[in-house]
Amino acid sequence: MIFIQKLAYSFHIGNDKNKSKRSRKTIKNGIVADKVFNNNAIQNTQALSRVDKHNLRKYDDNEKVIELICGTNSLYEDVKKLYVEEFDEARLEYNKKQTRNDRKIEDYFSHISNNDKNDLAVEIIIELGNMEFWKDKDDSYKRKMTEVFKEQIRDLEKIVPSFKIANAVVHYDEASPHLHIVGVPVKDGNKNGMKKQVGKSTVFTKESLHEIQDTMRIYCKESFNKIYETNIELLEKLEGRNEDIETKNMAKQYTYLKEKADRNRERLDKVNKQTKTTLSKSKEVKEIISNLKPTKITKNNFIINDEEIDVINNYIENVDENISDIKSANDLTSLMEDFEQYLETHDKEVNDLKIMVDNQSKRIKTLESQNIKKQDKIAEQREEINDLEQEISRLEKIIQMWQQIWQRKRDFFQNKFFSSKKEDKIYEQVIDEMLEEEILDNEDIEYIQDNYYSNKKDDFER
Repeated sequence: MIFIQKLAYSFHIGNDKNKSKRSRKTIKNGIVADKVFNNNAIQNTQALSRVDKHNLRKYDDNEKVIELICGTNSLYEDVKKLYVEEFDEARLEYNKKQTRNDRKIEDYFSHISNNDKNDLAVEIIIELGNMEFWKDKDDSYKRKMTEVFKEQIRDLEKIVPSFKIANAVVHYDEASPHLHIVGVPVKDGNKNGMKKQVGKSTVFTKESLHEIQDTMRIYCKESFNKIYETNIELLEKLEGRNEDIETKNMAKQYTYLKEKADRNRERLDKVNKQTKTTLSKSKEVKEIISNLKPTKITKNNFIINDEEIDVINNYIENVDENISDIKSANDLTSLMEDFEQYLETHDKEVNDLKIMVDNQSKRIKTLESQNIKKQDKIAEQREEINDLEQEISRLEKIIQMWQQIWQRKRDFFQNKFFSSKKEDKIYEQVIDEMLEEEILDNEDIEYIQDNYYSNKKDDFER
């Protein structure tokens, strides 16, 4: 049997442990730090500052044990910058519509920090493997996880494009390497308030989080196997485990065989009791034999009565029956134990294959979903291109029309400006006035004149 190593995968998103309005407000205001209200959500600037110090190891100035793979050495400033990039345009647009100054938002970052309803940022922690797996691995082996986590970031950006990542860092100083990601979920197209807003509850719903975690699990396993050149599988999730029909049938068959084995063990217990009885009767037989008296004719012959013969015969039958039962029970028990071991082995193989099939199915669904989205995007872009081509065609016709109109006007003025007719002499005054007003200069007049006589020459030659 091929041994496939299984590792635990964790995708943890920071959340409120106590979601009551009172507790959220209490934590926001930083009044208490009681266990009742503890949570690991980043609700305000104070919490963001604490995460900054922890993630980037600023409290003990030990940055060698971490590896920054996204953002700068100031997580706080990274999030603040992201707020400007993502929300400032929507904030200015919103403020323009407000007639009262007290309703305008001067700084959306501070606005959310002081708001009881929203988290300022979201932290995601990703971990592959536990302490038992990593305890005997050297630093160079562990550090290869940086490439795995880089791919996890790229995968997360593809799977959840509305989650904007500000900072990501890998910790190598704890039981196992793990990735800290801090970002902001963005909800676009809002009808009330700013068009763009922070939207944790919209981006990370219960349903979407399940899909994100399942997909990220598959991607992480593939990245690890590629970078480490191995063939690990992931341990099953504790919640939401699904079994296919074959596995369920195997479980039922296994239970049935276990019950048969238990019944055979009961038979063995029964035989053991019978054996005790047989042993007690064997004492009687020994006593009979020891009390036998030799006959008067020869000392090698002994006298035995009918009652004693019956006792001996019963003993012999009991022994025969016991031996047969013991052999039967032992054979069956041994057989069942072998079969149980066989089932356990194949149950594990089936389970390994099931996990592989499930992961591949999820991978295929993800790729199909991404392909559909790409096709929809391509269709939208083609439609936009078609609309633009139609608009270009319309504008070209308009330009052509205006070119024709301008050509006719130009020819008209040229003929009038340089005409020898008395009635057209008034246009000379127009030229003089245009020169005085600096609408035209002498170079323009020369150009128009040369163009006029050139056209006349062409007409004459034709």
